Amino acid sequence: MKKIQILGLGCPKCQKLYDLAEEAAKELGIEYEMEKVDDINRIFDMGAMTTPALAIDGDIKFSGNIPNTEELKKIIAK
Repeated sequence: MKKIQILGLGCPKCQKLYDLAEEAAKELGIEYEMEKVDDINRIFDMGAMTTPALAIDGDIKFSGNIPNTEELKKIIAK
């Protein structure tokens, strides 16, 4: 099961990324767990300097932008 983490402080962009990542995971038909990480210290500890950011199984895949659903599916499927 993949752990998909959205790192951000609760801004609209963070929520949009959460929604798009969940949609992408559902379309892929994979087992996944979604988590919102909104603790600033934890976000920095994970290595994200800008938000929103996406991590898969604790590994930051990108930050500071919101890819479209197709790009997210490629990132999540790896």
